[in-house]
Amino acid sequence: MTVADALPARETGGPTNGEIAVRVRGLVNRFGPKTVHEDLDLDMRKGEVLGVIGGSGTGKSVLLRSIVGLHTPNAGEIEVFGQKITTLSRAERIKVERRWGVMFQDGALFSTLTVRENVMAPMVEHTRIPAPLMRELADLKIRLAGLELEAAPKRPSDLSGGMRKRAALARALALDPELLFLDEPTAGLDPIGAGKFDELVRSLSNALGLTVFLVTHDLDTLAATCDRVAVLSDGKVLAIGPLDEVRENPHPWIQEYFSGPRGRAAVR
Repeated sequence: MTVADALPARETGGPTNGEIAVRVRGLVNRFGPKTVHEDLDLDMRKGEVLGVIGGSGTGKSVLLRSIVGLHTPNAGEIEVFGQKITTLSRAERIKVERRWGVMFQDGALFSTLTVRENVMAPMVEHTRIPAPLMRELADLKIRLAGLELEAAPKRPSDLSGGMRKRAALARALALDPELLFLDEPTAGLDPIGAGKFDELVRSLSNALGLTVFLVTHDLDTLAATCDRVAVLSDGKVLAIGPLDEVRENPHPWIQEYFSGPRGRAAVR
């Protein structure tokens, strides 16, 4: 078996005919007396890069964690690929989870494993691929994420912040996901590194037909990467649509966010 034989076929391009990849209805998340989400609804289209923004404490990462099952909501329904996540059996859920990859804000790499071993970890857990092919596939993902193979035998502590981000992305791509979740992927990167990461995400989305749920504060990332933008505020999705449309929303937070010097520069 070759690497090419192991990779599934992918459609390329942008959003696919309005088909819904993720549907959230009536989501409620509370932490003690604090309500983060209250009857939140969201539709994410297959093949799009959806940027999720909002002020601090609006629950962007909580929404991501709720969708991937790392947080149990107080109420509401979440469907991924047409299946209600909260009602699936363990075996059914594992099948769905294999269709997505997650890159956490801090990378969440295993510190005692090499980059190659980190990327192989999902393959070891979910597949029976022979070890030599697994290593070959891991090296392919490392290259896809923009790292040189010299990084493969290194541990996360030996890498720069930008390299750790790419290693985490390589691991998220390990099982050839259809859906990719990215939590603040450019946080902490310098402008050049962040710009290159944005280009990488956009090119991977186009080449592999990925659907991308992207939590970010980075205005440049929104302009360079996203097909649509969803704004979280007051426990709900305040606005959703192409960047130019969302910028016209009169809500004070949206106007403050996009009308400052950084917002104007990013849109230009």
